[in-house]
Amino acid sequence: MKVSSLRLKELALLLAVIAALAILPTLGLPRTWLLYIFLFFIYLTLANMWNLLSGYCGLISLCQPAFIGLGGYTLVICTWRDLPVYLGILGGAIVAALFAVLISTAVFRLRGIYFAIGTLVVPEALRVIFLLWRPVGDQIHGKGAGYMIKGLDSVSMTHIYWLAILIGIASIFIMRLILSSKMGMGLAAIRDNDETAASVGINIFKLKLSAFVISAFVTAIAGAVFFMFQGYISPSAGFSMKWTMTLILATVIGGISTEEGPIIGTAIIIFLHFLLARYAGISLIIQGVLLVIIMSLVPQGIMGFARKTRAYQSLLRLASGPAR
Repeated sequence: MKVSSLRLKELALLLAVIAALAILPTLGLPRTWLLYIFLFFIYLTLANMWNLLSGYCGLISLCQPAFIGLGGYTLVICTWRDLPVYLGILGGAIVAALFAVLISTAVFRLRGIYFAIGTLVVPEALRVIFLLWRPVGDQIHGKGAGYMIKGLDSVSMTHIYWLAILIGIASIFIMRLILSSKMGMGLAAIRDNDETAASVGINIFKLKLSAFVISAFVTAIAGAVFFMFQGYISPSAGFSMKWTMTLILATVIGGISTEEGPIIGTAIIIFLHFLLARYAGISLIIQGVLLVIIMSLVPQGIMGFARKTRAYQSLLRLASGPAR
């Protein structure tokens, strides 16, 4: 009964926060504030999906930019064919999921660092392909074979902002749903020891593929929404390794293999993103140094470290109410 009451309180608090965030654009707040919140939920979605693969499945995937770029370019192709923008977002998610299925047979043959290296080359290969390929003709913009996204006149910035919040909150619920299911337990078993998991009848390939496809689908939606906000996509932006750096930093700093970690880590990344904006040339170096420091001092991340403290345990007991 107490657990159920606690969950209701958590849900009520979450709904209140969502409602407050949703009405912010109507209050005339500075555009910069809304940009912070928009990027927070986009990066949170990406971090959650990488945490699903790396933290709970043991797959150090470095091909997430491939899904982001495919989501963005599918959106471009759909809008240039006069299809609705929202159909383009869904189409991008489907294309990314199918691409994940396509490459899964090859990359799942690799393990550990070899899996990471194998997935690392995927977005780079796609970047080169989209530099050479003109998916909607020769009307490119800029030097990077980029395209403007059409059909955005009917979509306000407020709607794009709401989409980011929606996908960010949805990624949290998706993680909670997976981790509380048999699939979550199976993924944890695979992460700890896949040979032992296979010996007790767990279908390793099926579970890995399911996590990979879900991650690709949701990641592509976040990528498409981001490029809707930007209004433009190019191969160097869509398939950039900066995406990988961002989502790894958010997850590792906050605490990998924890549900709260990506939330905390993403908030820190957003703060650093704008704090270091004037140092664009060395911002990645600074973030990389920060990552090394945190991994050296608290390898389990901020949330992993906090869970071991007495203060955190006291807060948990306080939230759960007096024991009987």
